[in-house]
Amino acid sequence: MAGTLLHKILYVEDDPDIQEIARLALIDVGGFDVRICSFGREALQIAPVFSPDLIILDVMMPDMDGISTFKALRDLEATKHTSIIFLTAKVQPEEVKQYYAMGALEVIYKPFDPLTLADFIKQIWKKASDER
Repeated sequence: MAGTLLHKILYVEDDPDIQEIARLALIDVGGFDVRICSFGREALQIAPVFSPDLIILDVMMPDMDGISTFKALRDLEATKHTSIIFLTAKVQPEEVKQYYAMGALEVIYKPFDPLTLADFIKQIWKKASDER
């Protein structure tokens, strides 16, 4: 990550309305190249091909939740070291502590502001890059 620009984001979210808001926030406002997956298993197929700089995961998803998806992404060679942010409504202190303990770069709480989301993600990326 050190010195790398953030360009490609894989966003994993099952809610179509939130997908659309995030699409506007990340593509139209942020200018990122974004792929959106509706489910964890889909992300496991897309991520190695898309090679995102960053993965943003919802926690509450059917079939394979964000925590299981996170762990499975870490098991793939292509995404073993890819930075991951949780964007979630599950933000009880013990839950947030668990996300960081797993190795999440950051936790963003829902609901998020679509007008500031891209800038917030850029700030997170820059801070993490500066620390390496």
